[in-house]
Amino acid sequence: MFRVVTLAFVMVATLSAAQSRRLEPAEVRCPSVLGVGVETDLVFCDVLIQREPDQGIVVTLPPHRGEPTLSFNLHNRHTYSVEEERGGRGFARYMASIAVVTMSGAVLTQGVVLSEFRSVSDLIDRVSGGAGPEGVKAVAPTGLERVFVTIPPGEDQAVIVGRSLDIARTDSRDTVNSLNRPVAVISDVQVEYRPR
Repeated sequence: MFRVVTLAFVMVATLSAAQSRRLEPAEVRCPSVLGVGVETDLVFCDVLIQREPDQGIVVTLPPHRGEPTLSFNLHNRHTYSVEEERGGRGFARYMASIAVVTMSGAVLTQGVVLSEFRSVSDLIDRVSGGAGPEGVKAVAPTGLERVFVTIPPGEDQAVIVGRSLDIARTDSRDTVNSLNRPVAVISDVQVEYRPR
């Protein structure tokens, strides 16, 4: 009888702890908004190479206890051209590297997204607000990697900054590592936490 009661107590405590956690969209300060997805209605934010945390994408965490978990979609960014695709010159392979840091600059995690673009079907979404015939921008997200990071106790903010971008095309290779250059795109920033 004692074992059954103890097991029931542990199950109730576990369920109670799980139910007290919340998952919700995070508050994000995005210095360079790419735009809103036509199909997904997601806000896409450019990740720029930065050395100073306050210049990156700042995510403010809600009041919480313990260690919240921050998650977001990481995409490469592709400049789409119908002419290049039709001419067989649309191929590109991207590898973008980012970091999630504290406001003091301590690295919490690093993320990488590797993807290839061959045709318009490789785009995650088109972004509204462009001058094209359909009102979409030429730059669009491609590739998808979900990044998860546990935020240490006592931190109220996390910052996402770009590190580098490697691009391979049929006729060239390039590495981008200059300050303020966009190297990736994020979307769907969520935080799971235990409220105070």
